[in-house]
Amino acid sequence: MTATPEPRHTHQPLRKAADKSARTRAREFAVQALYQHIVGRNPANDIDAFTRDLAGFHKADSVHFDALLHGCMAQADALDALITPLLDRPLNELSPIERCVLWIGCYEFQHCPDVPWRVVLNEAIELAKSFGGTDGHKYVNGVLHQLAERLRPLEVQAKPRA
Repeated sequence: MTATPEPRHTHQPLRKAADKSARTRAREFAVQALYQHIVGRNPANDIDAFTRDLAGFHKADSVHFDALLHGCMAQADALDALITPLLDRPLNELSPIERCVLWIGCYEFQHCPDVPWRVVLNEAIELAKSFGGTDGHKYVNGVLHQLAERLRPLEVQAKPRA
């Protein structure tokens, strides 16, 4: 089994564990699981079982984790096709973490209409800050903001409530 990336603490302190929602935790575990898929090419069932045994998984929204992990793996080519035109470099030059986070954001834009687009974007930025490189969150923000405009145009154009 490929080691999963640990959160980095280079930007700002992570939210206290007690402050994290079950969905935020699900996204964090999904990044780690998708990283294993991209880097280690481990089978989905092995990744799923390994991730569920990690400390703290019981506090995550397991249904959302399942949707993210299995949905992103099943739709990887389609997600890549949506992301690729918005990149300033070849897809294979993205860090595995950036790619995982972009998959999660893109998947949630398409399949989780109950999650507001700004929440999807902010959660993806936080994931990139926690797990990714120094400025990866800025890149993720730029790509996902463009995707939000394409995948949820009415929601993005709507005025925020006062």
